[in-house]
Amino acid sequence: MPTTNPLSAPLALGRPHYGIATLAAMKRFFRKYATFSGRASRSEFWWVALLFAVFYTVLLVLATALGDVGAPADQVEPGPVSLVLFIAEIVVWLATLVPWLALSVRRLHDANISGLVCVSLLVPYIGGLVLAIFALLPSNPQGSRFDADPTRFF
Repeated sequence: MPTTNPLSAPLALGRPHYGIATLAAMKRFFRKYATFSGRASRSEFWWVALLFAVFYTVLLVLATALGDVGAPADQVEPGPVSLVLFIAEIVVWLATLVPWLALSVRRLHDANISGLVCVSLLVPYIGGLVLAIFALLPSNPQGSRFDADPTRFF
């Protein structure tokens, strides 16, 4: 009878995955699309943040470099290529807003902080800084109080 390696078994989605790899973090990000309960490890949060930062930077560089493509020479406004890239950026941002908030709440839960701290994102600049600082905090075992309880209804 073949034995299975417990380390190679997929980790339950309800538990934080410490030391997760980059692509696995993105898969987990989309699998837990609107799951606000539970916890997320630092690596789970920061891999997704890094990939989105790279994605938006590439889009910004492309929009800047190709901004004048298709625009008349005497026109100062951006061309249609830049407009398409801008619309693509907004569509991706809207499509990932809910999972990004869910991941942020789960990361705060892992540090034993209420997910309501995400409301601070409504304060320009300072809110993002507050969230980034709290996301850097190490995991706290007391954060398990935020894990989903199958016996609870709400």
